[in-house]
Amino acid sequence: MVRKVYKTGGFEDLAGYARGVRIDQLIAVSATAATDESGQARFPGDVYAQTKAAFEQALAAVEALGGDLGGVLRTRMYLVVGCEWTRAVEAHRELFGDVSPANTTFYVAGFIPEGVLVEVELDAVVSA
Repeated sequence: MVRKVYKTGGFEDLAGYARGVRIDQLIAVSATAATDESGQARFPGDVYAQTKAAFEQALAAVEALGGDLGGVLRTRMYLVVGCEWTRAVEAHRELFGDVSPANTTFYVAGFIPEGVLVEVELDAVVSA
């Protein structure tokens, strides 16, 4: 078994987890929000921009671990109640439309970083 870990620091180090983990050909990316280096929400009030940026950060972890967009097999979106879910799924469709991964979208009570409207997760497989 080969295990690789991708970390970006900050809250990951504080909480003892990795942004992404690859074991053999499988990659799992932790919940990711559109935050800056100081942990502040980017794009306040804009669920579309936050969703797109969060998935771009998650895909950067996949790429750092040797995967790519075509290997994404499952995505999850966690949205705060009251945000425009249609804007979040629009961003998802634009990024993943050709791949069509399995997806689950949830409403949640909220997130630790103030102003975050969405967090995303994804799983991918690396081609042999």
